[in-house]
Order: sequence, then C-alpha cells, then structure tokens
Amino acid sequence: MLKAMGQVFFSTGLQNPKFTAEQKKAEDYEVRTYHATKWVSTTLSGTQWDAAMNTGFRRLFNYIQGNNQNKAKVEMTAPVTCRVDPGAGPACESKFTVSFYLPEEHHASPPEPSDPEVFVEERKELTAYVRTYGGFSNENMKREELQKLIESLKRDGVQYVEKPYYAAGYDSPFKLTNRRNEVWVLKNAEGQ
Repeated sequence: MLKAMGQVFFSTGLQNPKFTAEQKKAEDYEVRTYHATKWVSTTLSGTQWDAAMNTGFRRLFNYIQGNNQNKAKVEMTAPVTCRVDPGAGPACESKFTVSFYLPEEHHASPPEPSDPEVFVEERKELTAYVRTYGGFSNENMKREELQKLIESLKRDGVQYVEKPYYAAGYDSPFKLTNRRNEVWVLKNAEGQ
C-alpha cells in the first residue's frame, strides 16, 4: 500500500520533487515513486563522477541565474541528481546526466536554455530504492553507498535495474553539518 507524502520541502527549505513512499520500508533503504516532473539537465561523458558533477552543476547554475532565453532567474531546488549510465568496462567512459528539479511554477512553460548543452527534461514517473547518507559526498562514498544499497536489495531478494543509477545531493557546499545525500537504484518493472 502506498501512502502519499505530498511533501514539497525538506529541511533545506528548497522545493523538492513530490514522491509517494511505500509504508513498508527496509531498515537501510526506502522505496519512493517520484511523480512525473520537469528537470533542467546537461549530459557529459567521462570517467570521473565528481568532475562531471562539477561541470554539470556550473552549466545548470548559469541557467537558473538567467542564462536562458527569457533571462529569467529560477529558484534553486533540491536535490541535484546525477544519472549514471556506466560504460562497458572500468576504464570506459560513462555518461553522466546532471539535473536540477524545475520549480512547479516553471513546469507549464520552462525558460528555454541558451546553452546548447542544457535541455529541459520531462521525467516520467519512476520508482527507486533510496539509500540516504550524510557528510560531504565524493566519488568513493557514492560508489560505496551504491554497493551497500545493492547488497541490501540482493539480501532482500528485490528485483532492481542495474543501470542507470542515480546520486542525489540536497545541500549547499556551505552547509557543514547534517548533510543529506542519496543513491537511487531503479525498481525493476517486472518486480512490481
């Protein structure tokens, strides 16, 4: 049974995408179904997760600061997500899609990006297994937390999609304590 959370704000005070959480959750992860939403995104290729996040964040921050066709300022939201489509092997390039959630007031008519590498993305509803962790996240922490989430899903015999997967960050780099980060693994549609 799903229970509508209907939340728009987390402790950061920033607007967040709405989701429905399953009432029954595991001790070390939760199951969320994110509603269909609009995001502003940019895609990069490379082998370094953190480098892709930094470049992608700068592009998207420029967009919300007015680098768009309307010269409109767009409120910062949370989380910043990074979808990872891993390459074929350990030394192969992966595709990273860094995204900011568009505030609801811009869903009907999002400002058109000026940067050709930035685009508005309409995300369909998705269900994810979510593991939350604190601290200043980095590439190693993301990989470790992702591995812990996958081990928990295997332990519970849960069907999941191996790729793509997501990392999500909720806090400004200036926030020093009580930081919130997440890794998301998508639920296998056949396992629903």
